[in-house]
Amino acid sequence: MNEELASALAILSNHVDAENQSGSDMAHMSPGNSVDALDGLIEVLPDIRENHAPASPFYQYLKPRVIEAVAKRFCGEEPQPVPLAPFGALKFPYFSMGNVNSLDLFGLDELILFAFYWANRKRYQRVVDFGANIGLHSNILSKCGFEVRSFEPDPVHLLELRRRLVLNGCAAVVHEAAISTQKGQHSFTRVLGNTMGSHLSGEKAAPYGDLESFEVALEPAAPHMVWADLVKMDIEGHEATVLCDTAAEIWRDTDAVVEVGSADNAAQIFAHFENSTVNLFAQKVGWHRVEQLDDMPTSHRDGSLFISMKDAMPWV
Repeated sequence: MNEELASALAILSNHVDAENQSGSDMAHMSPGNSVDALDGLIEVLPDIRENHAPASPFYQYLKPRVIEAVAKRFCGEEPQPVPLAPFGALKFPYFSMGNVNSLDLFGLDELILFAFYWANRKRYQRVVDFGANIGLHSNILSKCGFEVRSFEPDPVHLLELRRRLVLNGCAAVVHEAAISTQKGQHSFTRVLGNTMGSHLSGEKAAPYGDLESFEVALEPAAPHMVWADLVKMDIEGHEATVLCDTAAEIWRDTDAVVEVGSADNAAQIFAHFENSTVNLFAQKVGWHRVEQLDDMPTSHRDGSLFISMKDAMPWV
């Protein structure tokens, strides 16, 4: 077994053993064992953050096991409470979004972000969720104790977002709008085969499958970024437009975790921040500082980008 993988799994296994001895029902995780529970994983992920890179042996080992565990826990269509430590019970019933579904929202990359939120629950206070979809991040952020503003332009997703906030007793100020650089209206393309990939019209060069378009409201990102001390941004190809419109002053008291949707967006974002006082840290390189364009994520497969004036991504 790869030494790096063995070391990361040992840390995880030791953590689970300690929790078991204190009375938890968490499943044991070790080489050769199937992951049949998610408990313990989120709390230990900060300790093995350099293994978060999608190309790492640890990530490759864990990703399919997380998918298996999520499918077991969150496959029901009834809003039953499901334990997701350390957040308590989460009600997140199955919901179809074309050829994808709500289970696809619980990937390893998302759990890594949930671990970051939990580790920083005393550092941040106000969070904006740009591109809230059906509300998984908004619920988790609320469970961390943050004040949350959620933005989602698709009315179908919006109904589910509101429903799930109510189901979980979570709070967020919900905006039926897409985020951009200015207030207005814009055409929105719903990708019927994968509504997770719906986007502001024109932001994706070749959207696939059956599509439908309608007008949505736009809200400027800047005032909400000034209000927030943490931004979660997943806006399906529009991220470069929004980020490249930001001045350095916005980042003095605000950090962001961002999904970068294309190589072109990655290049624009890298160029915008290259000679500034704002730092970029990429999951692709184990959350180290981005030193060159090749370090930048160019799709969701590379994980997230952390943007901050801090000298390192805070995990403790």
